[in-house]
Amino acid sequence: MSQYSNEEVLKSLEKVRPYLITDGGDIEFVSLEEDIVKIRLTGSCSECPHKFQTLAGIQEVILKDLPLIKEVKVVDDRN
Repeated sequence: MSQYSNEEVLKSLEKVRPYLITDGGDIEFVSLEEDIVKIRLTGSCSECPHKFQTLAGIQEVILKDLPLIKEVKVVDDRN
């Protein structure tokens, strides 16, 4: 169980969504399990060579809003 709600995570993700959309991508919230946020990068973000930098920026925003989150993971259909 997490110390945060899905709604709190979604609110934080909404802060980065406009930047991703500007570059032709987007983000999907997948789940929150034991203070680990799982997301899926979509559109151009899913195959972008800079997606690890994008993830670092997303994680920075989430940790600023929700400091007890342990990790932000990108998942895809294979995992």
